[in-house]
Amino acid sequence: MRVVVDRPLGCVHPRHPDLIYPVNAGELPGTVSGDGLPIDVYLLGWDISLTEATGQVVAVLVRADDDEDKLVVIREGTRWDDGEILAATAFREQFFQTTLRGLP
Repeated sequence: MRVVVDRPLGCVHPRHPDLIYPVNAGELPGTVSGDGLPIDVYLLGWDISLTEATGQVVAVLVRADDDEDKLVVIREGTRWDDGEILAATAFREQFFQTTLRGLP
């Protein structure tokens, strides 16, 4: 799945200057999520800032208190268990009531 990165690893959140992204984050072009914008994605397994990436969708972070959920895309050849995914995304997801749903 192709992801366009709009928040590269190490960038500062535009509305929360104390929040620095420890992972790349982006969106799926041509899709629409609950907020009317493209579906958001966390990219796990890359240790450099990216502008885009292709990987495998392995989970959905379902937010009970928000209009949109987030996909988790991992780098081919890497493995992430639920605990590792939750730890990697906690920098942002700690502010929401989030449940991880793995894909079969």
